[in-house]
Amino acid sequence: MKDFVDLHTHTIASGHAYNTINEMVRAAADKNLEIFGITEHAPAMPGTCTSMYFANLSTLPREKMGLRVLYGVELNIVDYDGHVDLPDNTLAEMDIAIASMHSPCFKSGTKEENTRTYLKVMKHPYINIIGHPDDGRFPVDYKALAEGAREYGVLLEVNNSSLAPDSYRENARENYVKMLEYCRQFETPVVVDSDAHVDLDVGDHGFAMALLEEINFPEKLVVNVNPKLLEKYGNYYKR
Repeated sequence: MKDFVDLHTHTIASGHAYNTINEMVRAAADKNLEIFGITEHAPAMPGTCTSMYFANLSTLPREKMGLRVLYGVELNIVDYDGHVDLPDNTLAEMDIAIASMHSPCFKSGTKEENTRTYLKVMKHPYINIIGHPDDGRFPVDYKALAEGAREYGVLLEVNNSSLAPDSYRENARENYVKMLEYCRQFETPVVVDSDAHVDLDVGDHGFAMALLEEINFPEKLVVNVNPKLLEKYGNYYKR
């Protein structure tokens, strides 16, 4: 598959990543990407930047080194009511917003509780992507997830980092196979992301793309192959 997009990456501002904005954008340009997202961890994640960082992202250029650069956030889902850790007035200014379950910020419930939480998050008008919904530590009903994402206009992420052999996320491959079959059934689009915390990993989607090709997942449902699909999802394109 062709691959022009990487929307989920982190810089030193996230506290546990290792490169600057310029270094990450240069890596994306070297990989011949067209659209590149920098999505720092939101404030509930230990060690990351404050809400002021996100409030000031409007000062950054959206065209850099020949790329469209989108600046946004990887939000933390913080409770079963689907609340996240930035206010709506800040989220309205983000180019792209990912919402994820992270163990430092969210205590996993039952499959039913986690699924209801994701569905509540999807209803948020400024959330565009559900990040790495693959971790067996946060069990979820993938049929309901794929149906909900289709209904509420949210992308489901296939996270390359989760599929790496040294990933700490549990049963990611098995869970993605289930999720992707339901996405095929309901024609729910997905986005493949690197979740890069270092410049060498920018645009590296090898494990994820290999899985999509292995199961013959339809290219028409993959944002990375069809960047114009993103215009239906990202806040940047809705303004």
